[in-house]
Amino acid sequence: MKKEVPLAICFIFGMFFILSNFISYIPWKNLAERFNIWALIIISFAYVLGMGNVIRIHYHKIRDRREGYIYSVVTIATLSVMILFGICIPEKWFGGYKDGSVFDWFFYNTCVPMQATMYSLLAFYIASAAFRAFRVRSFQASLLAITAVIVMMGRVSFGELIWPDFPRFIEWIMGNLQMAGKRGILIGASLGAISTGLKILLGIERTYISGD
Repeated sequence: MKKEVPLAICFIFGMFFILSNFISYIPWKNLAERFNIWALIIISFAYVLGMGNVIRIHYHKIRDRREGYIYSVVTIATLSVMILFGICIPEKWFGGYKDGSVFDWFFYNTCVPMQATMYSLLAFYIASAAFRAFRVRSFQASLLAITAVIVMMGRVSFGELIWPDFPRFIEWIMGNLQMAGKRGILIGASLGAISTGLKILLGIERTYISGD
């Protein structure tokens, strides 16, 4: 029963939501909306459990003085501060999480700059990966390198000086060649998602219940 019950719940609710996209019966739609609200409530509790798990992992790391435990201290401290100013302290004191509140100040002056820093660092890794990808070792790599150079030249200001219709040519590449490849990838990913969803509904894929 440990596996059969979750599999049955997954199948019943999965089929219910699939059918709700094709059935216009009002009571059915209302029931689907109610189930969506239930799902949001369950997700909220899952966030709480996830936060508790994060705190537990970092607490053990700090207690055992493992390597890099100072980062765990920072993680728990910042998490506690955001919860304190966002939820625990009365809104009339520090404004809750409204614009201009302490919570808002911490978010826009710590989280946002750190995100910008992280993405800036990722740009160097992307440039390095692009350099390795553009090494001409096959016909496909040559085609990728030539197309990338053409697109980059058309996106900068001097591209139009080389050829007045360069920007229009780049738009044609992006709107036809690039879009065709992108749609092929999206169709493949969608078919993969449908296949995975069917495997979960039919009980073939059981990793979400720690099954084999």
